[in-house]
Amino acid sequence: MNNHAAPAGGDNRDYLDKALDSVQKKIPGKAGDRFRDPNSAQKNRAMNEKITDFMRKQFQKMTGYVSAPTGYSHAWDC
Repeated sequence: MNNHAAPAGGDNRDYLDKALDSVQKKIPGKAGDRFRDPNSAQKNRAMNEKITDFMRKQFQKMTGYVSAPTGYSHAWDC
C-alpha cells in the first residue's frame, strides 16, 4: 500500500513523471507536436505513467531499493 502523500497543488504526478513530460515537450518539430497538443494530454499522461512505472520496477529489481521519499513517487510501492 502506498503511504506517500500526493505533492501539493493536487497534481499527483511525481518528479519522474514531470521530468518525462518536460523532456517530451522540448522535442522539436512534428515529433514533439504530439506531446504539446492539449487534446492528447491525458493519453500522453497515461503512456508516461506506464513508462515511469516500468523504469521504477527495473530500478527496484536492479538495486533492491523499494522506498522513496515523499514526492519522488506516488506509486513507488506498487
